[in-house]
Amino acid sequence: MKKILLIAGLLAVVFGSIGYYLYNKPLEDMASAKTDITLQADELYTAYEADETAANARFLDKKIQVTGKVLQVQTDQEGVVGVTLDAGGLLGGVLCKLDGLSEHKRTTFQEGEEVTFKGICTGMLMDVVVERCIEL
Repeated sequence: MKKILLIAGLLAVVFGSIGYYLYNKPLEDMASAKTDITLQADELYTAYEADETAANARFLDKKIQVTGKVLQVQTDQEGVVGVTLDAGGLLGGVLCKLDGLSEHKRTTFQEGEEVTFKGICTGMLMDVVVERCIEL
């Protein structure tokens, strides 16, 4: 019985240590991260609009570089700046949320200007969402 308790305690310590390490693991710096896919905002939005499952297989959790014209700029409750790129969709576009962990050249953008962001695609809600973006 003591052996079983000792083994269970040892396993709890090992798995607890692994969990603690993974929870506190630092996020990758987006400025130096290698881009997996480069495309235009309308290409990304059209891919999701046509077949969300296939688009998720291709783009989800990938580091993408997306270029497009600024449609709208907003700041959420947490202070994160989101730039919506025009993708030609009636109901949505590509929402690029700036990375809160990175220094940014700027956080204000003019409607109609062309910009390029690199970030991680997290799928589609109304817009295709790209998180942790930095401007290139």
